[in-house]
Amino acid sequence: MQKIDLQKVVSISYELSISAGSEDEQELLETTSAEDPMLFLFGESGLPERFEEELFGKIVGDDFDFVILPEHGYGDYSEDDVVMLPLEVFHVDGQLDTEVVQPGRTLPMNDGEGNVMRGTVLEVGQAGVLMDFNHPLAGKTLHFKGKVENIRPATTEEIDPGHVHGPGGHEHE
Repeated sequence: MQKIDLQKVVSISYELSISAGSEDEQELLETTSAEDPMLFLFGESGLPERFEEELFGKIVGDDFDFVILPEHGYGDYSEDDVVMLPLEVFHVDGQLDTEVVQPGRTLPMNDGEGNVMRGTVLEVGQAGVLMDFNHPLAGKTLHFKGKVENIRPATTEEIDPGHVHGPGGHEHE
């Protein structure tokens, strides 16, 4: 009987609810099913460390129900990560790309050291573009409830790049 551990491909079905304050006020954010589960390489999921800690050692058929507080998830929401950027940053051929730069859109960007970051456009105005570089789940309490659907050893082709291949995973062309 396989247990969730490093170098295992894990398949789970779950519901993710979030709250920003009272636990009584939860919003269902995401649902997967046994027919269309989430697959990930344990230890390389890119999810908060606490998420994997909660699943460690579970076996196929085990249910789970846990909460991850912001400090163990995506951190607290920081007003310092909301910044006004000059319109010129978003120019393509000397013009503002209004099809791309729209409120609500999340855009890939680079900081001064070339690190890739994602920012959400809050407002576009004469003074510039107001961007929010907080993770979309920053400041949120995450409530995961679900079931372990499958566990299998990862292949070398999955371990080296750190992601799952095949149905439900990464496909290479």
